[in-house]
Amino acid sequence: MEEAIKKAEVLIEALPYIQKFYRKIVVIKYGGSILGEDKIRQGVLQDIVFLNLVGIRIVLLHGGGPNISERMRSEGRKTEFVDGMRVTDVETLKVVEEELEVLNKKIVNELQRLGAQAVGLNGKDGIIQAEKKKTKIDLGLVGQVKQVNTSRIQEALESNVIAVVLPMGFGSDNKVYNINADEAASSVALALKAEKFVVLTNVAGIMRNPEDPNSLLSSLSAQEAEVLIKNNVIQTGMIPKVKACLDAVKGVAKAHIIDARIPHGLLLEIFTDKGVGTEIVH
Repeated sequence: MEEAIKKAEVLIEALPYIQKFYRKIVVIKYGGSILGEDKIRQGVLQDIVFLNLVGIRIVLLHGGGPNISERMRSEGRKTEFVDGMRVTDVETLKVVEEELEVLNKKIVNELQRLGAQAVGLNGKDGIIQAEKKKTKIDLGLVGQVKQVNTSRIQEALESNVIAVVLPMGFGSDNKVYNINADEAASSVALALKAEKFVVLTNVAGIMRNPEDPNSLLSSLSAQEAEVLIKNNVIQTGMIPKVKACLDAVKGVAKAHIIDARIPHGLLLEIFTDKGVGTEIVH
């Protein structure tokens, strides 16, 4: 009986948050190695289905870097990165799109098996208008988001369907571009005027001291996050994630960085007072 009461108390704690976020849009970015781990992915997708079934409108934007790199290796192709961005020629772009489409279909199928309605969308199909990314070293067909057309995503959300978007864009030069998933996700969140932007990763969040697991910063302002980047507290692979959050909170109420390896971390961050990751507010 006591265990049943505790479960009921958890549900009651979640109730105000369910009411607050009912019919609101949450954009989730999910990628990297944690996307390829079946147990973690199943837990994350279960949480997403729960959010969907209590009336929260979900957009899931995914990357697929490890899958793409593995495919390149298996075909004997070299992968070159500049500042964390994959140099993308025509042949590489083909591999990128094929691998992203495989992942997209897999995620959609798994969401449907878990009881939700979901649809896969390719950003290049009238959603993400892109232009060539301006960099000192030519990255080839790597783009940056110029504009987001939300109509196809909104159509899915209005029908309570989870929109699963892969990060590619189409330019006015009639070229398809590979888009950084963090950038694409934050741009989509801004365009949709989302209530929340969530980055799922494989670290606990932003640490004041990266060597100290007890130094997690549960909440900070955009200005404080920028200072941490400037002072090299936030480093390497965390920088693009935090910058995506900083871009998002220019129009989104809150951005969150959550460790996807924590069981039901997504639900704990959204439906409890304390949360489990780092939230960034404007």
